[in-house]
Amino acid sequence: MQRVRVENRTLLQRLIARPEFGPFVLLIAEIAVFWSFNHNFLSPQNISNTLAFTVELGLIALAMTLLMTSGEFDLSVGSLFGFTPVLMWTLFNSGVTSLEVGFLAALIVAAFIGLVSGLFVTQLKIPSFLVTLGMLLVVRGTALFITDGFPQRTWSAEGSWLSEILVGEFFIGSFRVYMSIFWFIAIALALGYILTQSRIGNWLQAAGGNPGAAAARGVQVNKVKIGLFMLSAVMAAFAGVISSLRTAAANPNSGTGYELEVIAMVVIGGTALTGGRGTIIGTVIGILILRVMRNGIVLIGVPGLAYNIFIGAIILGMMALHSWLERRHQAGT
Repeated sequence: MQRVRVENRTLLQRLIARPEFGPFVLLIAEIAVFWSFNHNFLSPQNISNTLAFTVELGLIALAMTLLMTSGEFDLSVGSLFGFTPVLMWTLFNSGVTSLEVGFLAALIVAAFIGLVSGLFVTQLKIPSFLVTLGMLLVVRGTALFITDGFPQRTWSAEGSWLSEILVGEFFIGSFRVYMSIFWFIAIALALGYILTQSRIGNWLQAAGGNPGAAAARGVQVNKVKIGLFMLSAVMAAFAGVISSLRTAAANPNSGTGYELEVIAMVVIGGTALTGGRGTIIGTVIGILILRVMRNGIVLIGVPGLAYNIFIGAIILGMMALHSWLERRHQAGT
């Protein structure tokens, strides 16, 4: 009997020590608090609206998780979120391409931007913070130059197969479901598998934990990081296109500040800020924490401008919790 108790206690300790445990408890508490203030918080319409916005930042956060696990950052994702739809609609409105070809061209350009960032970081040994900060300014400036600072004129995408498979919607009773949620789930599962079950996942965790030792063991650290910068850029572009098709708008200023919010989602979820440890499950929880927070404070009457106060408090609190749980885990208690 005592042995069973020890085994059960060990299992509980392992569960509590997982980086996803703290964020999960916070998410449940957050939902309970907002629901207690306003029962409409869990209404089908409100859940549907929350998920629609969750997907768009969530897609960026999923790729950022892998990049941060490898020990790097990408501050250009917010500007890519705004620039890619502008490029796609400019190509389409000018008659150069169809909407679908414009979409592919925009993703290719985003991949090239990620490649350039990756090469600057790995070949010139410039910190990714500085490289992607510079890229943020270049990409945002290009979007503003193309549009003269005004939202890009768009055409209705109704009837386009691209629009249907990316943001098509259907109803289950009164619950509206966007196709984009299925893209988010599929990509989360794929990246989660890569991070935890594949050789590539081992490589990027090693690259983030100890790049020198990883390179000595044959891990092609530079190629891994370049690939992750390209993935981050493409996912930001993909999210921007989804947002543009859903709202029928392409604003060059879209995505401003998203880079910091995305990093917050990833860190709150339990991915190590210094690299070497990442969790897609934790990131999904972190995404939900911040999107539920944004939706909930508005629903209960708190001014939306106070949102950043809550984000800062959550980040500080979760970092303290992660640190405390890790110390207990290392101490074996």
